[in-house]
Amino acid sequence: MLRHALVGFAFSLLALPAFAQQPIALTANTLRLAPGQAAPPATLADMAFLVGHWTGDGLGGIFEEIWTAPKQGVMVGLYRGLKADGSPVFNQLLLLREEKGSLMVRLKHFDPDLIGWEEKAQVVTMPFVAKRDGVMHFDGMAFTVTGPDTLTVYLAIENKKDGTAREAVFRYTRVK
Repeated sequence: MLRHALVGFAFSLLALPAFAQQPIALTANTLRLAPGQAAPPATLADMAFLVGHWTGDGLGGIFEEIWTAPKQGVMVGLYRGLKADGSPVFNQLLLLREEKGSLMVRLKHFDPDLIGWEEKAQVVTMPFVAKRDGVMHFDGMAFTVTGPDTLTVYLAIENKKDGTAREAVFRYTRVK
């Protein structure tokens, strides 16, 4: 009897690291993987709701975003941020791809004249963190489907100087 209890206890200790590594909250609605935590399983089928043409408001202006259907494990997105008067602020090129049994967002920012913000070989990466209550969490970004043609995205904008993060909210409506 004692032997069975010890074997059971040993197996529970082996499972402990998997339970101990929980995502870290960056803001009220965004998460980040804990150090050493692997991205959980996910596929592009989990992000099928994103395909299409979207508009909305966020960052004090308006935006437009278009996502292609998945092909060969990749979805491509284009984001255009505009001031309230319609003048361009910045653009993004995004890739959402299946990697190592999970998902990864990679993106680059460009000013209105297509001058890149990141260095030539650098991209912003956002690994998949969790699916909780229907919300798809990536590192610092969460997608919440709010209706058949509406979506809210929460984005953690980090201050590199002091390490704090503020949350930006983007409300999307599908263009029909």
